[in-house]
Amino acid sequence: MPAREPHSPAPDTHLRTPDSARLAEATAVFAMLADATRLHLLWLLAQGESDVGSLAERCAASRTAVSQHLAKLRLAGLVDTRREGRHIHYSLRDGHLRRLVLEALSHADHRVSGAAPHD
Repeated sequence: MPAREPHSPAPDTHLRTPDSARLAEATAVFAMLADATRLHLLWLLAQGESDVGSLAERCAASRTAVSQHLAKLRLAGLVDTRREGRHIHYSLRDGHLRRLVLEALSHADHRVSGAAPHD
């Protein structure tokens, strides 16, 4: 198998050697992604902002469970909220998280479907 050519990072990638603080922060983010319901919620929010009721319907979890997961994601700084009357709308904090979630699930799709890997 030939050696892989080094590839250029995405144009919005921050190139910095990770120190202990950055490694700890990335580990905390991956820990939050390590729950299937939270990952599903983040994937849904990658499609656009939503409220608890809509998210609960779309991920087949109770409103209580969704609220608890969203509270954890908010405390972790991964989602933002916006109040509109009595409703709170949730959205992803930034594009890095959106791309991370989409890439993780794209990788999973390749593993499950058997599709060949690619860059």
